[in-house]
Amino acid sequence: MKITLDLDILVAEGKLTSSEAERLKTHAAADTGQLAINVLLGLGAAAVAVGVGVLIPSLETVIALGAVLFVAGFVMRIARVEQWSVFAQIIMVIGALALGGGLFALFGEQLWVRVALTLGLAVAGVVAASGLLVSISVLAFAATITIDADLWTPTHYLAAAIGSLSLLTLVLYIASLRLPPAYERLAIIAMRTAILLVNVAFFIGSVFGDEFLGWSGLYFAIAWALALLAFGTWAVFANRRWVVNTVAVFGAVHFFTQWFMALGAQPFSILGGGLLLIGFGLALARFNRWASARKALRA
Repeated sequence: MKITLDLDILVAEGKLTSSEAERLKTHAAADTGQLAINVLLGLGAAAVAVGVGVLIPSLETVIALGAVLFVAGFVMRIARVEQWSVFAQIIMVIGALALGGGLFALFGEQLWVRVALTLGLAVAGVVAASGLLVSISVLAFAATITIDADLWTPTHYLAAAIGSLSLLTLVLYIASLRLPPAYERLAIIAMRTAILLVNVAFFIGSVFGDEFLGWSGLYFAIAWALALLAFGTWAVFANRRWVVNTVAVFGAVHFFTQWFMALGAQPFSILGGGLLLIGFGLALARFNRWASARKALRA
């Protein structure tokens, strides 16, 4: 577990001696140097892959390079080589994007291929304990249910997307309550990604509606407002600060989308919107202070 501490403040408060602080700074410097090496190696591997792709431009090249990078990073993650963990994470994600993107471009018109890619990313993310891969798998799931592979355009089946992603959010939340800490973290990352995508789908629906069902944006605007209200209320009582902040941000996005759609972009509407945004920000800051104080009292 990683914890961030201000050593200077701890020394000033007498909770840490100067010699102990210097020893900890030495460890931090070593970690920083290793991180820099990992990042440089990751960027170098990415540059080499791009160079090979430019020299041999084809989807097969992209797939092959993606497979090599993904397998190399995956093996290092499985082996738990801590000093190369960041490098492994970088090349594994680059490889997954290249491999998945290449296969999707070649065979994406077949539904089973898209489903297999989504499941493969999810399984790889769990096995390698990679939050990025798990998050990408949720994005792949959203693409699978919202992209018409024959036309390569959005299907606008927004109601189905919202329902599917909401169900996935619920399943992941229930799973996170029953999983050990390492896998709980992955479930929460995937759940948060799904929550963001649900709100994006609601936003698109509130502006453009759903062509498949023939629903206007008003239906989505009302449903989004009710969902945000219900979800935000639950999050406050459950002390889920990330959810509260997310609901507040998308609540503001929803409000101002409808505000400017109704009033237009004129001086008074912009002024009023700015004042309201400041009020929302102050209210959110006050909630965060209250939540922090409540958590400190419990501790």
